[in-house]
Amino acid sequence: MKNFPILTAAQAAEHIQDGMTVGFSGFTPAGAPKSVPKAIADKAKAEHAAGRSFQIGVVTGASTGPNLDGALAEAEAIAWRTPYQSNATLRKMINAGKTRFFDMHLSVLPQNVRYGFLGPIHCAVIEACDVTDDGEIIPTSAMGASPTFCRMADKIIVEINRYHPAALRGIHDSYEPLDPPHRQPIPLTKVSDRIGTVGIKVDPKKIIGIVENNAADEVSPFDEPDDVTLKIGENVAGFLAAEMKAGRIPKEFLPIQSGVGNIANAVLGALGTNTDIPPFQMYTEVIQDAVIELMQSGKITFASGCSLTVSPDVLKVIYDNLEEFKKKLVLRPQEISNHPEIVRRIGIISINTAIEVDLFGNVNSTHVMGKDMMNGIGGSGDFTRNSFLSIFVCPSTAKGGKISTIVPLVAHMDHSEHSVQTIITENGVADLRGKDPMERAHLIVDTCAHPEYRDQLRGYFEHVKSGHTPQTLGSAFAMHQHMLETGDMRGVDWSKLF
Repeated sequence: MKNFPILTAAQAAEHIQDGMTVGFSGFTPAGAPKSVPKAIADKAKAEHAAGRSFQIGVVTGASTGPNLDGALAEAEAIAWRTPYQSNATLRKMINAGKTRFFDMHLSVLPQNVRYGFLGPIHCAVIEACDVTDDGEIIPTSAMGASPTFCRMADKIIVEINRYHPAALRGIHDSYEPLDPPHRQPIPLTKVSDRIGTVGIKVDPKKIIGIVENNAADEVSPFDEPDDVTLKIGENVAGFLAAEMKAGRIPKEFLPIQSGVGNIANAVLGALGTNTDIPPFQMYTEVIQDAVIELMQSGKITFASGCSLTVSPDVLKVIYDNLEEFKKKLVLRPQEISNHPEIVRRIGIISINTAIEVDLFGNVNSTHVMGKDMMNGIGGSGDFTRNSFLSIFVCPSTAKGGKISTIVPLVAHMDHSEHSVQTIITENGVADLRGKDPMERAHLIVDTCAHPEYRDQLRGYFEHVKSGHTPQTLGSAFAMHQHMLETGDMRGVDWSKLF
C-alpha cells in the first residue's frame, strides 16, 4: 500500500461531488464500506446547511448497512438508488417519492453497468482486507459487483478494514464474463469450481487513496425460529425428501439456493436435521449462520455464495478456522453467483420468500399493498425462473392474522405462475406442477391458506364462473381494499360484489 496516499474518511469524501454516481462494495451489510459513506453523508449535511445541492447516485451489489444506506438516506444525499435496499429510512424516502429507486435482478446489475445503461461510474468505494502496490484488491466478506465497479469507475477509493484478516486472500473467485458479441460459456460446472482470480486487479493509477478502519459488518442477528417458521422449514424438508423418494430429485441431491432472513435460516436448519436428506451443497447468494453450522456438522459439504452475511460470533468461528473454511467456501461476484446459465446447468433447488401469493401461483415479493416498496426483487427472480425446482415460502397470515398472504390476485407481480412451481406455508405444500389454474386455486387454498381464510377464498373463485383463469377485475382486490378500509382482510362478502 506504500504507493497510495493514506486519507481520512473526510478527505476521501471530498473526492465525491454533487451529481456523481458512486459504486459501493458490499452485498448485504457484509463487505460494505463504513467510514467513507458516513463521511459523504456528513459532507451532504454541510452542503445542505450552506444552501447547496448535494446528492449522488448510489449503486451497490445489494442492500448495505446503516453506515451506508442509512447515513446517506438520513442526510438526504441519495438522488437515486439501485438495485436493492433494506434500510427503513431509505425505504421511507423511496415510498415518499424523495429518492428514485429502480428495482433490478441482481444478476444483471454488473452487466448493465458495463453496457452503460446506468451512465458512468464516477467513483468506486471498495472495502478490502488488503491491496497490493500493483493494484490487486482483496475484498472482505462479500464480492457483490465490486469487480465491475472497479473496472468501470474513473477512480477508486479503497477502505482497508483491519477487522477482516488479510489471510482472506484465496476465498474469493473474481470473474467477469466478456460482453456480447464476445461472451463465451461460463466455465463453471460444479459448485466448487474456481474460474477466476483471488483478487480484483485494477490499474493502480485509478486508486486515489486508502482509508483505514477497523469495524465489524453491520449484520443484525437472526431471530430464533418460532413455531410458524419451524413448521415451514419442516414442510420444505419433508417435500424435498418425498421428491427424492419419488425419483424426481436424484439420490445425491441437488445444490440449494436459499433467500435471506429468518425463514430461510429456519428452512436450512430443517434440511439439516432431516435424516432423509443427504449431505448437500449450496450455490446461493448469501451464506448465513445456518450454512456455517451445517458445514460444521458435515451436512453441507461446500458453499458458493456472494457474501458471508453471518453474525459476529459465527464470523469469528470462520476466521479462527480460516484455512479449513477456505476449502469449503468460495465468494463470487453476484453476476456469477446468480447467473441463469449456471443456475440451470447445475440444477439448483431455489427457496425464496414471498410477501403474498395469489390463487393461481403468481408471487409478489417486493410491494406491500401493491404500492409501497419493501426491499426489492433481489436475486429471487434470477433463481426462480431458471431453477430445477422453484419453491416460495411464507407464513399464511401476517399482522396477527389481519392479513392473508394468500389472496385472489397479487397486488404486484414479480414472479408469474409460469416460474413458480411450489408454494409452502406452515399449513402445507401446494405442488403446482402440471396443474391448470382452477386446480392450482383449489390446491393453494386447501393446503396453504390459513383455515380462517379458506372459506372466504373459496367464495371468491366459486363466484367467478368463466375463463381459463377464473378472475374478475372488479373484485380481485376486494380483500386488499377491505384491509385498507378496516385494517383487516377478514369479513369480505363476495355476494355483494358480484
